[in-house]
Formats: sequence, C-alpha cells, structure tokens
Amino acid sequence: MNYPQRARATGHKAPAQKLCPVCHRPFSWRKKWERCWEAVRYCSRRCRSQRHRVMDEQQ
Repeated sequence: MNYPQRARATGHKAPAQKLCPVCHRPFSWRKKWERCWEAVRYCSRRCRSQRHRVMDEQQ
C-alpha cells in the first residue's frame, strides 16, 4: 500500500544544544522544556542535585 507522505512541520526551529555545568556533557532540547528552555541549566535531576559541586570547584 502506498501511504501519502506528510510534511513534518513542527512549528519550531531545531534549538542548539547546551552544556551541563556539572557533568560537562551536551544535552539537547526536549518537548517538556518547550516553554522554559532558557531557564534549563542542568541535564538531569542528578546534576541539579549536585550543583554545589560546581560552586566548590570555582572557589
């Protein structure tokens, strides 16, 4: 069977990746972060709970 092809118009641009300040790994945009992407700093709950590690390294 031949199915019609659908256009993939999502309505948003492909956002850039960010770098997690705790583990230094890149992470990319997720649908659940659509409204607050500018405020997202950490890639996971684990890194967010260990954010004091970043403060200790900077001092």
